[in-house]
Amino acid sequence: MYGYDQTAGPGQQQYAQPQPPPQPGGYGQQSGPLYPEPSPPSLADAVRAFTTGAISAEDFQQVFATSKVYCPRGDNPGFLALHNTQQPVIPMFTSLKELRRYAGKESKYFVITGAEVIDLLPTGYGFVLDMEGEHRMVFDAKAVEQMVDFAMRRMYG
Repeated sequence: MYGYDQTAGPGQQQYAQPQPPPQPGGYGQQSGPLYPEPSPPSLADAVRAFTTGAISAEDFQQVFATSKVYCPRGDNPGFLALHNTQQPVIPMFTSLKELRRYAGKESKYFVITGAEVIDLLPTGYGFVLDMEGEHRMVFDAKAVEQMVDFAMRRMYG
């Protein structure tokens, strides 16, 4: 460890000696590859992949379920819905940057997982991901019902 010895008295600071790197297979070392596990795709990556046909609906939903979703909020608890569309939809975003692009720098928001979205979304509502983004995705109420069915089958068989 680099730094100085904080236990030395005033005016007697001593620099600590660098420690050699740990040796493979030493005590307390993990066995297995030295490379980290690949991180799962981000929700934005999954949106791009799904809209271009690179991943299936099931693969997208698995990423969506575990990802953070940013939702604009008003003064009252709950989702803000847009009613000037064929069906009411709720705007949601893959990142705070995307939310700020849509709602402004000072906008209020909350963060939940995609699984919580599917669980809490009111019946008859759809949602739109990254409304102002390059790869906007709209899920109508029927698509949301299918996502709920898929989640239930995964959970309960």
